[in-house]
Amino acid sequence: MDVSQYLEIFLDETKEHLQSLNTEILNLEQDPENTDTINEIFRAAHSLKGMAGTMGYKRMQNLTHDMENVFSEVRNGTIKVKGNMIDILFQCLDALEEYLNNIQETSDEGTNENEPLIKMLNDVLDSKEGGEPQKEKKPQAKAEAAEGSGSKWKDIKFDDTQKRVLSEAVDQGKKVYGITVKVQESCILKAARAFLVFKALEELGEVLISNPSVQDIEDERFELDFSLIFVSDSSLEKVLDAIKGVSEIEGTQGALIENEQIGSVTAIEASQNAVPAAVPEEGENAPAAEKANQPTPVSKAVEKKAPVSKPVVNRTVRVDIEKLDVLMNLVSELIIAKNSLVSASVGDRNNSVNEHIEYLESVTTNLHESVMKVRMVPIESVVNKFPRMIRDLSKKLDKKMELYMSGEETELDRTVVDEIGDPLMHLLRNAADHGLESGAVRKSKGKPEVGSIFLDAYQDGNNVVIEVRDDGAGINTAAVKEKAIMKGVITPDQGENMSDQEIINLLFNAGFSTSEVVSDVSGRGVGLDVVKSKIESLSGEVEVKSKIDVGSTWTIRLPLTLAIIQALMVDVGGEKYAISLGSIQTIEDIIPSDIKTVQNKEVIHLRGIVIPLIRLSEVLDIASKKNSEDNMTVVIVKKGDRLSGIVVDELMGQQEIVIKSLGKYITKCKMISGATILGDGEVALILDTNALF
Repeated sequence: MDVSQYLEIFLDETKEHLQSLNTEILNLEQDPENTDTINEIFRAAHSLKGMAGTMGYKRMQNLTHDMENVFSEVRNGTIKVKGNMIDILFQCLDALEEYLNNIQETSDEGTNENEPLIKMLNDVLDSKEGGEPQKEKKPQAKAEAAEGSGSKWKDIKFDDTQKRVLSEAVDQGKKVYGITVKVQESCILKAARAFLVFKALEELGEVLISNPSVQDIEDERFELDFSLIFVSDSSLEKVLDAIKGVSEIEGTQGALIENEQIGSVTAIEASQNAVPAAVPEEGENAPAAEKANQPTPVSKAVEKKAPVSKPVVNRTVRVDIEKLDVLMNLVSELIIAKNSLVSASVGDRNNSVNEHIEYLESVTTNLHESVMKVRMVPIESVVNKFPRMIRDLSKKLDKKMELYMSGEETELDRTVVDEIGDPLMHLLRNAADHGLESGAVRKSKGKPEVGSIFLDAYQDGNNVVIEVRDDGAGINTAAVKEKAIMKGVITPDQGENMSDQEIINLLFNAGFSTSEVVSDVSGRGVGLDVVKSKIESLSGEVEVKSKIDVGSTWTIRLPLTLAIIQALMVDVGGEKYAISLGSIQTIEDIIPSDIKTVQNKEVIHLRGIVIPLIRLSEVLDIASKKNSEDNMTVVIVKKGDRLSGIVVDELMGQQEIVIKSLGKYITKCKMISGATILGDGEVALILDTNALF
C-alpha cells in the first residue's frame, strides 16, 4: 500500500498531537490527579501510535505504544504521576519530534531505536504500586474471547425478510456461510483490517448481515472478533483463505448454513440492533450476549452511548497556501479592474457607471475580506510551544521562572505566523537567560524569587502587536556603550552624545553581545540582528524599552495583511508614491517660516511636539515641483512612539491598493516595500515609512 500520498496529512496531524501532548503533560505536572488531562494524553498517544503504524514507522509506533501503556496504568490508578516520570515523557516527546523531523526531510524515521527511553518507560511500568497489573489481565481477556469465538456467528438472529432472502439464495444454488473472524490483539487499526476482510469477501459474494453492525465495526466498536452471514458460490475453504490473506487476522472459522437452520431460527430484532461488545476507551460495558437479549430499539441504544467529553471544534479544511495565493491574485486583478473603472468614470456623469463601480467595490471588498479570513490563523500555533521551552530553560539555568501568555487567539496572516516563531523564541530565551536574575539576586533586590516573563499579543488598528516583557535586571546601558566602543561600533565621542534609548538600539547590530560568556541558550544581542531583519522582512518593526531593575519590554509590530492595504497616494516631482494609511498620524499644511533647525536637521514644532522633517524629493533624488517659498504639505507618520514629517509635493487621495513584490533582485532599497498598479496602468512605488526614520 502506497502511503506517501498521506504524508502531508500525517505530518500535520502528528505536529498537532505532539503540541497537544506538550501542553497536556505541562498541565499534568501542575495537577497530577486530573483525569481529563490523563485521558487526553492517552488519546493523543493512542492516535499517534495508530498513525505511525499505518504509515509503517515502526520505531515511532513502538515508542508511542509504550507511552500509551504507561498512561493506561495511570488511568487505572495503578501508577502515580511523579516528577521523574514527567521528565521521561518530555524526553519521549523530543524523540518523537526527532522522528518527525527525519520523516519531514527524508520520508524515513531514521535508525534511532530510543532503547534507553523505552527501558525507562518499562521501568515506570514495573515500579507501579498496588492494583492488579493490566498486563496480567490481558491474557485472561484473550482466553475469554477465544472461548467459543469460532461459533459466535450462531448468535446472529434473522428477521423474516432476512430469512426469505437467505432461503431464496439457497434455492438458487448459492451457499450461505456463517463466519467469525478474529483479529490479533496487537492490531492497531481493527476497523481497517475489518474493512479489508469485507473487501476480500465482496469479490467472492455478498455480506448480508454482520454482528456488530457495519457502522459499529467502522467506528471500532468491537473487541477482537466480528461475525458475518455471507452468501457466495465459492467453497468454504476459498472464502476462509481470502480472509486469512488479510494481515493481522489471528484466525477465522465458518460453516455452511442449511436451509432448515435458516427457517428454524426464531424471528427477533435484526442483528443490526445488537449492542457492540465494548466501546473502546470509555468505561466498561456489560457483555454483548447479555445486552442482545434486551429488545432495545435502535434510537435508545444510541441515546445510551457515553457522552463525548471533548467539545466539538470548528470543522476545518486544510488548504494549500499556494491555492490561496492564486485566489488572492484574482482578487488583486479585480481591484485593479475596479481602479480602471474609477479612472474611466472621472468626470463622467453617467450614473449607471457609478452604480457598477459601487457594486464592484462592494464585491471586491467582501471577496478580499473572506480570502483574508481564510488566510488568517491564530498565533496560538506558534506560542503553544513556549511554556515547555521556559520549563526546560528554568531547569537548565537553575532559575525559577513563570511564563504568562495572553492574546493567543489574535489572528495573523498565515505567512507571518510561519515566520514569527524563531524571533519570538530568541526574545524569550534572552529574557530567561539575561533578563531574569538568579533567585538569590532577586531576593536581595526585594523581588519575588520566581521571575516572570510575559508574552502578550493584541490587535492595534491595522497592526498586530506582540510584546515580550520580563521583570528582570533591565539592560545596563553603560555596559552596552563600553562594549560598543570596544568593538568599534561607535566612537567614544559618539557614545557621549547618545541617549540611553539609542545605546539600547545598538543591541540590534550584527554579532553584538554584552554577555561575557555566550551560552548555548542565548547572549543578549546574539540573534537580535536576525530578529530585526526577520521582522522587517515581514514589513514589521521591533523596538525595545528597558529600565534598570524593573525589566525590559520588546515590542514587535506586524501588519495584519501583506496583500492589500488602504493607502494615501502622493505626488513627488511628478512621480506617484503610496504611503500606508496605517502609519499616517495626520496631514499638515506648513509655512516655510515654521521650519527650525536642530543639530543641522530640519524640524517643525507641532502642538507641543518637535517633529523631524524628511523631504522625500531629497531622499528619492527627485526635483521637487514646488518653490521654496510655497506652503508645504507634510504627512506626519508614526513608528511606535516616534513621529516624523514627510514633505510631499501634492496629495492625490486615498485608494485601496494591491501590493506587488518587486522580486528578490530589487531588495537593496529598504525604503521601497513594493509596488502597485494604478487604474490607468501606471506603476506606483509603495514607501516603507519605517525605513525613512
